Amino acid sequence: MSKNNGLSRMKFYCDEKRCIDCDGCSVACAEANGLPVGINRRKVITINEGKQDMEYSLSIACMHCTDAPCQKVCPVDCFYIREDGIVLHDKDKCIGCGYCLYACPFGAPQFPRDGVFGSKGVMDKCTMCAGGPEETNSEKERELYGQNRIAEGKVPMCAAMCSTKALIVGDSEHVSDIYRERVLSRGHGAQVNPKPYGWDVAYDKKR
Repeated sequence: MSKNNGLSRMKFYCDEKRCIDCDGCSVACAEANGLPVGINRRKVITINEGKQDMEYSLSIACMHCTDAPCQKVCPVDCFYIREDGIVLHDKDKCIGCGYCLYACPFGAPQFPRDGVFGSKGVMDKCTMCAGGPEETNSEKERELYGQNRIAEGKVPMCAAMCSTKALIVGDSEHVSDIYRERVLSRGHGAQVNPKPYGWDVAYDKKR
C-alpha cells in the first residue's frame, strides 16, 4: 500500500535489461481479452535497433498516468481514474473523436478503423485487466473490456506471461522497491559463479 495516502497507485514498469522482445506480453493480452485484428493494447518496441551495445526493447501500453492527458482532452468525459490509479473508460460514451490518441505520449488508445473525427469507431485500450464500468465479471464487461483479473486478485495477463519478468506491475512503491533491488544487485557474483541466463535467474527478482 502507498505510504502517502493509504491507497495503492497501480503502475506498470518494463525493465529494459530483461525484455527480450519476444512479444509474449502482447500475444497473451490479445488472446486473453479476445481482441480483434488491428487492436494492440500492448506492443513491444525496440530502441536504437541495430546499434551495438545501445539496442534495447520495451513493452508499451497505457501507463495509467496519475495526471492522464487522455482524460483531460476527452470531450465526453468517458475516462475515469479508480482510487487505485487505474485509468479506465466507458465505451458507451466514446464518440471516436481520436483526441485521446493525439494526447497520449504512449500511443495507447486504439481504434478499429482509420478515418476522421467520429469515423474511427469506439476506442479500446489497456485496462490493466481491471474491466470497465459494467458489473464486475459480467458478460457485458467481458465482451467490451476483456478479463477482470484485478477483481480476482491476479496480476494482468501480460505480466503473468512475461518469461523474464521484465514487466512489473503493482503498487508504485512496491514496483519501485523491486526495481531498486534489481539495480543494486546487478553484476554481483557474476565472475564467481558464471552461468547461463536460465529460469532460476529469470524468476529471482534480485538478479
